[in-house]
Amino acid sequence: MRIKIKYFGMLTEITGHEEEWVDFESKTISQLIEKLSSKYPQLKNMDFQVASGQRITALDNEIDSEEIALLPPFSGG
Repeated sequence: MRIKIKYFGMLTEITGHEEEWVDFESKTISQLIEKLSSKYPQLKNMDFQVASGQRITALDNEIDSEEIALLPPFSGG
């Protein structure tokens, strides 16, 4: 499966990308994050949320979209 990963905020600085395509065969969000963390080790220490199909999702959920977004913490104002 080919998945489009979109990075926002400081995550773009860590990865050097606003988005990229990743070939991925596993099923869960946590397995995808594990793969991305091996490519970008700084992600392991980052606090971020994951959206699948424009909805925030839990790490143990299965991937149900071809687009995943990694979102840094937001502050209100």
